[in-house]
Amino acid sequence: MKYSEEISNKLNELLIKNYDAEKGYLNAIDNVDSDRLKMYFKRRASERSDFAKELRLEILRYGEIPEETGSLKGTLHRNWMSLKSTFSSNNEESILEEAIRGEEASIDVYNDLLQERHLPPSIDSLLIKHKNAIQAAINTEKVHEELVS
Repeated sequence: MKYSEEISNKLNELLIKNYDAEKGYLNAIDNVDSDRLKMYFKRRASERSDFAKELRLEILRYGEIPEETGSLKGTLHRNWMSLKSTFSSNNEESILEEAIRGEEASIDVYNDLLQERHLPPSIDSLLIKHKNAIQAAINTEKVHEELVS
């Protein structure tokens, strides 16, 4: 496998994760009543859409084809969030817990790729920027979770 193909395959994994996160946040908007949480989830979805656009550009720079959709696992997770919110007595807390779990899984994917040797500096800095933003979102979500508990 060529070096550029290997990098773009790993970037495509992140791209799929970002598609899944964006769709998850959009789904979360429909499952909470709080306008404040709706706005928060909308900002997170927009951020993940931006991340996906940046990753698509990097993949194209390597002459590879970016993925177009999310994963089956992401779809199943969103369906689980919807089902859980239907039967949960504290809907917003449950949604936040699932959002945190999804974001922590994203951090793991970013960390795995960042451990790769010989990443071009542009990709390395992009991944660090995304990872730091996701970590900030996790921290904010944990604060929100404490507020709705």
